Amino acid sequence: MTATQTHCPYCALQCGMTLTPGIPRVRLEPAEFPVNRGGLCAKGFTAADLLDHPDRLLTPLVRKEPGNRESPLREASWEEAYERIVGAIRDSQEQYGRDSVGVFGGGGLTNEKAYALGKFVRVALRSSAIDYNGRFCMSSAATAANRALGIDRGLPFPLADVAEARTVLLVGANPADAMPPSMQYLDAGRANGAKHIVVDPRRTNTANGAHLHLQPLPGTDLALANGMLHIAIRAGYVDQEFVEKRTEGFESLNKANSYWPERVERITGIPEAQLRETVRLLAENRPSMILTARGAEQHSNGTDTAQAWLNLALALGLVGERYSGYGTITGQGNGQGGREHGQKADQLPGYRKLDDPAAREHVAKVWGIDPAELPQPGLSAYEMIDRLGTEGGVRVLWVLASNIVVSAPDSNRVRDRLGSTDFLVVSDIFRSETAELADVVLPTAQWAEEEGTMTNLEGRVIRRKMALPPPPLVKTDLQVLTELAAHLGRGEFFTDEPQAVFEELRRASAGGIADYAGITYERIEAEQGVFWPCPSLDHPGTPRLFADSFPTASGRARFIRVDHRDAAELPDLSFPYVLTTGRNMQQYQSGNQTRRVKALNVALPEPRAEIHPDLARRHGIADGDLVELRSRRGVATLRARLSDGIRPDTVFAPFHWPGANALTNPALDPHSKMPAFKVCAVAITRVPEGTFG
Repeated sequence: MTATQTHCPYCALQCGMTLTPGIPRVRLEPAEFPVNRGGLCAKGFTAADLLDHPDRLLTPLVRKEPGNRESPLREASWEEAYERIVGAIRDSQEQYGRDSVGVFGGGGLTNEKAYALGKFVRVALRSSAIDYNGRFCMSSAATAANRALGIDRGLPFPLADVAEARTVLLVGANPADAMPPSMQYLDAGRANGAKHIVVDPRRTNTANGAHLHLQPLPGTDLALANGMLHIAIRAGYVDQEFVEKRTEGFESLNKANSYWPERVERITGIPEAQLRETVRLLAENRPSMILTARGAEQHSNGTDTAQAWLNLALALGLVGERYSGYGTITGQGNGQGGREHGQKADQLPGYRKLDDPAAREHVAKVWGIDPAELPQPGLSAYEMIDRLGTEGGVRVLWVLASNIVVSAPDSNRVRDRLGSTDFLVVSDIFRSETAELADVVLPTAQWAEEEGTMTNLEGRVIRRKMALPPPPLVKTDLQVLTELAAHLGRGEFFTDEPQAVFEELRRASAGGIADYAGITYERIEAEQGVFWPCPSLDHPGTPRLFADSFPTASGRARFIRVDHRDAAELPDLSFPYVLTTGRNMQQYQSGNQTRRVKALNVALPEPRAEIHPDLARRHGIADGDLVELRSRRGVATLRARLSDGIRPDTVFAPFHWPGANALTNPALDPHSKMPAFKVCAVAITRVPEGTFG
């Protein structure tokens, strides 16, 4: 059997692996790829278990009684499924207008599928209603990077540079659990004497290996960053030459002087000595990096929080220096590429803005349509969900590669809004919690059954190859998009051939911020990935950004003053504790895939609420007890895990199972429209023995 080198279906590392079809099963082995260097995590090692899983969707499903979601789902032909979908689209648009039909995409889609999906909504549906689950993941960091640096590429340097940094500050990041193969670079740095500082309300596996662990109250990272900037200014650590020659707006930060260490200690709970030591290491023990992740960004002020850390990195002159800088750690498999090519509500391919006349003209020419045909920007992800079924809202929704009933905030509200739609279509590989609510469920090919490209957390465009064909009645998403477009009378604008789609993507992205014009399937293969921007075939790609200039109008990076404000929801007498959510090592995203893998479920069969022993004693809770967490929006029951590594005023819950997001707050960041996943107020109660089970 022929071995195929491809990439893991999970996180944004996109680790290399080799698949060999066999009898009875596909054999999976790690590959020597520049990112993982022969390593894989437990999720990656077991990824092939899903290819022949008995729960796999193998045919379309439709409701036995059309329009009645209480009736069972039954198997159907593609023709019948398409007939129902196209009929619903036409009826809705005729009665309520084009924007009454929308699409919710996913950060796991290949670049080709993300591009084709954005084009499908604007060209075939002629609707403005599209967004995706990356809005819940990377939007705050992306917004901050765009306004400060002129470009959003999660890591502006190769991951391997992390091993060369002498000081690394990780803010709200737990790569030891979220992306274990990346730890080899942190481990190598520590082995050579590097100092690592972790900012996290929990003592995570990443924090266990750190030189310093700072445990702030969730939602206070902005004050923490401003406090460190205050110390840097007062201690004379600001790189004046860098600030004067390569930045603008530093004078706007004068009010950062109000974040004196004593005040910041009161807000965050971080001792002044730790603040000063962190700044000293960043400034003196160089090269230095500041890396943020969702813990810092998934807040109602997440954009400003990311900006605060950017301000600190710029003031110290870290950005653009070899083995130094600021970066954000992308989470989903194609979280980077998925946000570059048009499945965001306000975006066209190449990271162009949909409301920019020049961008509209360029992309419309590539697509062969009049720019006037393109809709204006639509609503962001949660805003679109929250208005489903209402006047002016989406009434027919297609969800691809996303399980929003589990992954979106205030999940009871999400379930209610999905139920209010006139028609719901879900494309997935399994019957997810979201698919169970649908009128039509479409089976889709898996990662190893299709061709395409992904863009990993470094901005490295890599190739995902087909190792085996999909089951006989399963189609790729590109096939479905092309066939639905044909049913809607717009088939001439689409193709289901991945390389042809990529060639069009190259033309559409040319000249944009995320310029893929010089990237080809052949180059990706020969060079083990190509870093964007890559504007021409003779361009080497750009592994490291900002060495000479910034892609802003002035060529300078921008300081923007930001101020701390309280979280959108604070504890009170009824809900006295802070809930924060995050990842476990064995599960991924909503768990629709990983919760079906036996080995991963043996390792972690259920979600655990992490609670400090002092808090547990206060409520008579022992390790392993069932506890009820209650917020203003919902209730979740989890088993308690006692740990002295978490703050006594904070509870942690993983979001890979239904439950945690019944509690979370959908308050949105005003800039990025990111929901406040990381902070909400909860009460906790021990569940008496025998109440469940």
